[in-house]
Amino acid sequence: MVGALLCVATVTAAPASAGPGGSSQRALDLGPSGLPESRTVQRIQSGVTLTRIRRGAPDPAAVWVVEMSVPSGASSPDPDAPPRSVQDRATAEAFAARLTGAGFPAQAQPVRQPRVADVSAGVIGYRVRLRTTFPTQEAATAEVARVTAAGFSGRAWYSGWDGGSAARGPWTVNVVTVNPRQFRGTLRGTFGPTLADREKTTQLAALTRAKVALNAGFFVFDPKAGAEGDPAGAGVYRGRLLSEPVGRRPVLVLHDGAQQSEIVRPSWSGVVQLSARTARVLDGINRVPGLIRNCGGTRDDVVTWRPLHDVTCTDDDEMVLFTRAFGRTTPSGPGAEAILDRSGRVVSVQPSRGAALGADQRSLQATGNLAPAVAALRPGHQVRASLTLRSGARRLTGQGTTVINGGPLLMQRGAVHITQRRDGMHHEDEPSFDYGWFLQRNPRTFAGIDARGRTLFVTVDGRQPGELGLSIPETAAVAKSLGMTEAINLDGGGSTAMVIRGSLISHPSDASGERAVGDAIIIR
Repeated sequence: MVGALLCVATVTAAPASAGPGGSSQRALDLGPSGLPESRTVQRIQSGVTLTRIRRGAPDPAAVWVVEMSVPSGASSPDPDAPPRSVQDRATAEAFAARLTGAGFPAQAQPVRQPRVADVSAGVIGYRVRLRTTFPTQEAATAEVARVTAAGFSGRAWYSGWDGGSAARGPWTVNVVTVNPRQFRGTLRGTFGPTLADREKTTQLAALTRAKVALNAGFFVFDPKAGAEGDPAGAGVYRGRLLSEPVGRRPVLVLHDGAQQSEIVRPSWSGVVQLSARTARVLDGINRVPGLIRNCGGTRDDVVTWRPLHDVTCTDDDEMVLFTRAFGRTTPSGPGAEAILDRSGRVVSVQPSRGAALGADQRSLQATGNLAPAVAALRPGHQVRASLTLRSGARRLTGQGTTVINGGPLLMQRGAVHITQRRDGMHHEDEPSFDYGWFLQRNPRTFAGIDARGRTLFVTVDGRQPGELGLSIPETAAVAKSLGMTEAINLDGGGSTAMVIRGSLISHPSDASGERAVGDAIIIR
């Protein structure tokens, strides 16, 4: 039993009103209007409620299809690029004709982008699907096998996962509302024993004895992109700045007492004083030098210094500071490394990277043309590092402060305001990314603040026939329906998870079950 059951309600289309748990009772702006919608509200602890919303029902009109990987053609922007799910019209139509000629009737279909704050509405490209539809996943998968045997590549896909489709559900939306006027607990972020490891949200909940836990920010997932578990963006935990931001991408700022939660675009600076005459700009904190997940670093980074989601930018010449929060050992590789004591005094200098850190030690790593400056340090030298994360003139560090990375921005000042391009979720030369990540329905985790100063945390299951998930435009619409005035998207997909009193109440989409993540938001 999670807690006292406060309310069970069925809603079809009602004006906004505050229910017993404090959440908006307006029907969600999701799917066709007039869908059945039920809500249960449960008290978790003083000032914290869980609202579980079930909207719609399985739709017999939603079918399984076979969606093809479309090879590049002569008219493609990059004729040498690998197959993609979205190509230009001429390439997609030529490929559909080729499939049809091979005995697999197919058609090219436009993929439409809705207008958001910084991207115009329009057709971003064309996908190719077989004309035949299938009543079950098994039947679609069998057709994929036939297509593969004929030398093509495709996937079985449920049409209800198409963003903006007319599918009538179902959706499961879990909403945790924290009212600071009544809350007497602790609200914060946690990353487990070290940054350079991943744990499941259920494990982080158990480690902290949290009554509520949900997955939080983006993180490094592939070892080729850095240290697994490392936040791929800003990270402040218990007031300590442990990870630098991705450009000016938005972040969620929380405080232990749930007072004055906010969403801001931070700025950061990092400078290390190597000697009285020598200062260097820090490229990062607690990440593998040379690998900048989601980009958004300095102007000499490749392929871009702007945020670019799910892309790892590179820079051969970097200086990165490490704390024990990263792990007991620092990343190994070419370059130089200086071990510093608690006061910043150099303990030792190594001609390559990779060292074990003591409890009160930090280290400074450098690569490429910055390595000689670190290699020239000597034991006893004083090194001073200055790190600041700000919103305007105000520091986003200090006792009881948490900063969680995310994006894109969903709402601002009470209006839907999706900054897809600015936050790196628009890939100009790769429409397949926009299609799969932004426009299609996926599991989502997001958070926001309402007009009464309450903080809301939301998970929505997806990638299952019984759990459709949300596109990013739909995520913003749901945030508004829930009464949020400010909202931000957090990590989603297979990472989406919500834990209440030790029990996982969401349904992870990964075939292997709950995913280990970089950090979590906890309430206790």
